[in-house]
Amino acid sequence: MSGLTIRNVIKRYGDVQVMHGVDLDIQDGEFCVFVGPSGCGKSTLLRMIAGLEEVTEGSVSIGARDVTRMDPSQRGVAMVFQTYALYPHMTVKENMGFGLKMNGHPKSEIDQKVGEATRILKLEEYLERKPSALSGGQRQRVSIGRAIVRGPEVFLFDEPLSNLDAELRVEMRIEIARLHKEIGATMIYVTHDQVEAMTLADKIVVLRAGRIEQVGAPLELYRNPDNKFVAGFIGSPSMNFLQGVVQDGVVHIPALDIAVTPPVTLPDEGTKVTVGARPEHIGVDASAGAHRVDMAEALGGVSYLYIDADTGERITVESHGDEVVTEGETVGLSLDSARVMLFDAETEARIR
Repeated sequence: MSGLTIRNVIKRYGDVQVMHGVDLDIQDGEFCVFVGPSGCGKSTLLRMIAGLEEVTEGSVSIGARDVTRMDPSQRGVAMVFQTYALYPHMTVKENMGFGLKMNGHPKSEIDQKVGEATRILKLEEYLERKPSALSGGQRQRVSIGRAIVRGPEVFLFDEPLSNLDAELRVEMRIEIARLHKEIGATMIYVTHDQVEAMTLADKIVVLRAGRIEQVGAPLELYRNPDNKFVAGFIGSPSMNFLQGVVQDGVVHIPALDIAVTPPVTLPDEGTKVTVGARPEHIGVDASAGAHRVDMAEALGGVSYLYIDADTGERITVESHGDEVVTEGETVGLSLDSARVMLFDAETEARIR
């Protein structure tokens, strides 16, 4: 197995530049997730690693090898696609071993590698079935098995769970996490789902408009985002962003009609800032208050309250316990100053 190094990678389509000098190091055996909104460049970056897209400028190295101009088949990578890409006329066993067969590997070796992949993915009882007789989750496991038998240095996953229903997505997340622990391979995983990113990754790479916004461990990004974009993208429900202004050494928040004193060096008096507060960090007093609940989602042990402030800003609050606040009730809201984050209103950079 090997790590991966990307240096100043640029991608252009004609005169249009879509990747802007990406630098990234992925360690041997690391599970790295590329995450970001649609069109941010995460799949393009993955395809450049695979060799399916040409790198305009910069370099891609796997281990000690510069693979920037290598053919995909020579890079030592295996890719798992969203669409499974299985041959419908072949059995599970034939699909998993087809790549090795085409490369002239002996039957005994193919059987041994297919058998090992089958054991890891618990596909023994499906070996003689064809894809049409499998569920979506089983087909994706076969697609992953086909990658395993190649023994690649790096596994690449391009939104592999997008076609599955919610229950199967959870099951397959567990399967992929277990697979990583068992074989210890370097894995790079693309998703727009930040829940998948948080639950699977050793390292998350947050992308926006062809640039890396921040790289770090899941909880590091959650607790210590560098800017408003990362703060809003990581976490579900998203962080609340409210307008604030620095006055008399505190930050006044008109939407809540309160002031906070975050543990940071505040900007100059009168400076407008953006106040960030996660839904679980907003205190709720159901016995009194002036904030009307516009909608409430009771999910059992947790409820989500949605409030439209007089300023027009939407506030999402996470409430725990069995007592449910219903639509139309009024509540009091409070903020813990130590939990609040401040962002520059213009640049969106974190104020620390």
